[in-house]
Amino acid sequence: MKGIILAGGHGTRLYPLTLAVSKQLLPVNDKPMIYYPLSALMLAGIRDILVISTPTDLPQIARLLRDGSHLGLTISYAQQDEPRGLADAFIVGADHIGGDTVALVLGDNIFHGHSFYDILQENVTDVDGCVLFGYPVSDPERYGIGETDAEGRLLSIEEKPERPRSNRAIVGLYLYDNDVIDIAKNLRPSPRGELEITDVNRTYLDRGKARLYDLGRGFAWLDAGTPESILQASQYVQVLEHRQGVRIACVEEIALRMGFIDAEACDRLGAELAASSYGRYVRAVAAEFG
Repeated sequence: MKGIILAGGHGTRLYPLTLAVSKQLLPVNDKPMIYYPLSALMLAGIRDILVISTPTDLPQIARLLRDGSHLGLTISYAQQDEPRGLADAFIVGADHIGGDTVALVLGDNIFHGHSFYDILQENVTDVDGCVLFGYPVSDPERYGIGETDAEGRLLSIEEKPERPRSNRAIVGLYLYDNDVIDIAKNLRPSPRGELEITDVNRTYLDRGKARLYDLGRGFAWLDAGTPESILQASQYVQVLEHRQGVRIACVEEIALRMGFIDAEACDRLGAELAASSYGRYVRAVAAEFG
């Protein structure tokens, strides 16, 4: 399976913060926001990843993530000069996807739960159609909402419904088979001129090949697209890291635990950051495996 991080857009809800820096490079507690969606793909075992962003932001992101080899990954980059909808990622990334299945994650979505690794491993194998992830929310009228039967098969998808049929918001992590490329290419743009991910999902729904996995209780999903939500996400991460003594979305640790790199390589990465508590944590993790 190939991975795509969609980190485009202009971050207008965060102005003036994003006038000079990419939204995905803003801090969520002690690490850049993009580490969180990147860690989701890594936990799924995905090592070949395309980052899509604006021509202005791509050099900044590439300076941070490089070619990914230090993490045992292959990271490449593609430009999206103007926002053209989430589904445009499959057109921009068609060559990257090739004949494989693909996971798309949004660059401002944060996921955390003790079973996240198991959930991902359970769902990334042999994707036939699309797998979406649902999260219970108290204000479903603000989100794309999925209604399912007892087996998790999607019955309907509604975008910001006035009378929601469920409280399951569809979060910014999507798994698709290879048909998604042709589906995206044949979409009719919305009145705003964008290719909507909801239309992709409805196509799979019409084919009877859409499933919604309920993340449920004990899981956290945060959409860090506003100053308030970034602050909330930072507070959530800070409290958990302080109490548990472990780091959320520490990509060096994940690379080590997933077997992408060895302890020696992990220690070198920590040494580069040794002046920070984050770097010292990476070195401590490497020492456990050394």
